[in-house]
Amino acid sequence: MSTELTTHRVGVIMNGVTGRMGTNQHLIRSIVEIIKQGGVKISPTEVIMPDPILVGRNAVKLQKLCERSGVEKYTTNVDEALQDDQYSIYFDAQTTGRRAEAVHKAAAAGKHVYCEKPTATDTKTALDIYKVCQQHGVKNGVVQDKLWLPGLVKVKRLIENGFFGKILSVRGEFGYWVFEGDTIPAQRPSWNYKKEEDGGIIVDMLCHWRYVLDNIFGKVKAVSCLGATHIPERVDEQGNTYQATADDAAYATFELEGGVIAHFNSSWAVRVRRDDLLTLQIDGTKGSAVAGLRECWIQHYGNTPKPVWNPDIVQPIDFYDGWAKIPEQEYHDNAFKVQWEMFLRHVVKDEPFPYTLLEGAKGVQLAEKGLESWEKRCWVDIPDLES
Repeated sequence: MSTELTTHRVGVIMNGVTGRMGTNQHLIRSIVEIIKQGGVKISPTEVIMPDPILVGRNAVKLQKLCERSGVEKYTTNVDEALQDDQYSIYFDAQTTGRRAEAVHKAAAAGKHVYCEKPTATDTKTALDIYKVCQQHGVKNGVVQDKLWLPGLVKVKRLIENGFFGKILSVRGEFGYWVFEGDTIPAQRPSWNYKKEEDGGIIVDMLCHWRYVLDNIFGKVKAVSCLGATHIPERVDEQGNTYQATADDAAYATFELEGGVIAHFNSSWAVRVRRDDLLTLQIDGTKGSAVAGLRECWIQHYGNTPKPVWNPDIVQPIDFYDGWAKIPEQEYHDNAFKVQWEMFLRHVVKDEPFPYTLLEGAKGVQLAEKGLESWEKRCWVDIPDLES
C-alpha cells in the first residue's frame, strides 16, 4: 500500500477579491485557510491544494492584499491569466455588471467557473452564462453560502428527523441599520443604494432566499414583493451626498411547493431586537424552531404553552420558557470554505456539485420577479427555467 502523498495542485484565478466579501470570506477565510490546513484531504494519501493568483484593476490594492494573505501572485491582466494553462478555475467576485463578460472569456479559455451572486443583472444573461459553460464543457458553480450556516444546518437536521411534522410556514427577518454616512460612516458601500450601479436589497437578498427556500423548505412557486427606499439620501465614501435610487427594504411573501408559506423582511433601515442579524422561524404541526446564523432553538408540541388573550392583566406566560437550545452535535466550518472545498473536489474528483450557474440564474429570476411584483403590485408566478 502506497504511503506517498499525491497532491493535486489547482490554479485558481481570483478576480475581484479586493472587495470586503471577496477578501474576508473567499480569500482569507476560505482559500488561505485551505492552504494552511494542508489542502482539501481526499484520503490519507491524497489532497487538493489550491494555488491562487489575485486579479483586479488596482495593483496597489492587490499588492497589499498579497502581503496580508501570504498569496504571492497577482496581476491586473485578467486576459493573460486566463491564457495561462497552470490555472484551471476562474472565480469571479466583481460587481455584478462585470461578471457576464468575464465568465464568457473564462469558459472560452476552458476554465471551470465559480461565481458570487447575483450571477448577472437579469435572468436572460444569468441563464446565458450557464449555457456558455455547458457548451464549452467546463464545470460551473455559484456561491450559496447560507446553506452551510450552522443555524440552517441544524434546521435541515430537524427536517431530516421529522421534528416539525408538516411544515406550515417560514418567517425570515434579515437586516440592520446601515448608517447614512453623514455623521457616522456607512458600513456598506454606496453602490448598494444606486440602481444604476446594480444596487438594491431585492436584487441582493432574493437571490439568497431562493436557494435557502428551494434547498431546505420547498421550491418557490410564486412571489409577492413590496420594496421601499426608506432612506432617500445618503453620503458616499468621499463624503458626497447622493440620492438613493435603489430599494433599501423588501417585504416578500413566497408560495412554496407543498403549501408552505414563507415571508421574509429584508431591510437596511431596521434596528435589531432579535437573536441575530438573520433569524428564521419555522412552524410545523409537531414543533417549531427559531434559527440564527449559528444557534437554533426548538419548541415541541408538548412544550407549547396555551395562552389566552387578555390585555387587562400582565402576561402570565414567559414565552421564552419552553424553548430548548440545540446542543452542538457536529463541527461547523466557515460556510464559504465548505463550499469552496466541495467545488475543488468537484473539479478534481468529479464529485457531485448541484449548485451550478443554473441555480444562480434561479436566484436572479426570483429577484427579477420580485421587482416585477413590486411594480405591478400583484402576485407573480415563478416558471421553471429551461436548462
